Amino acid sequence: MDRKTPKFATLGCRLNAYESEAMREMADSAGLGDAVIVNTCAVTAEAVRKSQKEIRRLRRENPSAKVIVTGCAAQTEPERFSRMQEVDIVLGNAEKMTPATWANIAIGQTESVLVDDIMSVTETAEHLIDGFGRHRAYVQVQNGCDHRCTFCIIPYGRGNSRSVPAGVVVEQIKRLVARGFNEVVLTGVDLTSWGADLPGQPRLGDLVRRILKLVPDLPRLRISSIDSIEVDAALMEAIATEPRLMPHLHLSLQAGDNLILKRMKRRHLREDAIKFCEEARVLRPDMTFGADIIAGFPTETEDMFEKSLRLVDECKLTWLHVFPYSPRTGTPAARMPQTDVTTIKERATRLREAGEAAAMRFLSEQVGKVSQVLVENPRMGRTETFAEVHFSSDQPEGTIVATSIEGFSTGHLLGSVNR
Repeated sequence: MDRKTPKFATLGCRLNAYESEAMREMADSAGLGDAVIVNTCAVTAEAVRKSQKEIRRLRRENPSAKVIVTGCAAQTEPERFSRMQEVDIVLGNAEKMTPATWANIAIGQTESVLVDDIMSVTETAEHLIDGFGRHRAYVQVQNGCDHRCTFCIIPYGRGNSRSVPAGVVVEQIKRLVARGFNEVVLTGVDLTSWGADLPGQPRLGDLVRRILKLVPDLPRLRISSIDSIEVDAALMEAIATEPRLMPHLHLSLQAGDNLILKRMKRRHLREDAIKFCEEARVLRPDMTFGADIIAGFPTETEDMFEKSLRLVDECKLTWLHVFPYSPRTGTPAARMPQTDVTTIKERATRLREAGEAAAMRFLSEQVGKVSQVLVENPRMGRTETFAEVHFSSDQPEGTIVATSIEGFSTGHLLGSVNR
């Protein structure tokens, strides 16, 4: 009879997805059998509730399995999950990345709650997998965050910032290219803090330039969410001079009003965000921006919200991630005067509508152009600017194909491949 293998459910960010793949390999190597591992998210109160709902669903569907809960919500609120009758084991974010943890679970020699002080962790876990993704590889280069934004619980789930040395990153990307990957995405919790804890304190731009120099066969390099105020001169130079660095940046903006930004304990002003976007576009005219924006932060007035809304046009944002504010217990913002829930929902809706309109304008502007598209499945891929393209005929997965953009629909482009 075939041995049962663990099932995984991943909520939240790309970093969680990366770590789920690492856990899968460790659990398989340890011989762990009938088990369900839920990798939770803590970014909002709703994310925690979704994690609990997923745990209950998986227990119903897998009554005999061992249910193991880990991730940021498990790290920040281990008692909440240990009290759930559906849960057998709760693991912290550091413990989940240790092979010995999975070996002990497999032989039944572990505590029911194994969550240590994440702030005591000073190094990233060794890279146990060479990226993940079928055609676009995600590579973790950084973990944790040294900043303490007043709305954010994530540092308490991830710990302080720690970086993967550049040499380790380069060697991993070389292996990925050798395996046929045409695009690599650098990921982290606070990506622009990469290098601050390494000898010589290199910056993210130094890492990007080193990768592109030492891995000349890598066709496309992409960086995930960044804090624009921390972007260094070397990264700006790479934006200007490196065509293999994709012209798409996702910015952690959060708000457009300076007083709200101060109350959030952010490190930039609205003027800084606008200036960065303008400068990046001068260096790379095809640069596109996504952004995270919170609607209804405590004390936010209508005028303050309007300034966030105007950022969509002032920064020429294309892809918006809108977060209705929800208080996270243990954060300073949860103790501030709260915005009415109905108002929060209404503002989030207006922001999403502005984002959808901006995306449609951008898509309409692409018609008639030719884009290099990474094929993710036979009928879909993404351009250099991360726009989704639907093909009129099947294309070979994992390849980069020159595509004529012939039209657009809600959320995506329509294209045919040039032969």
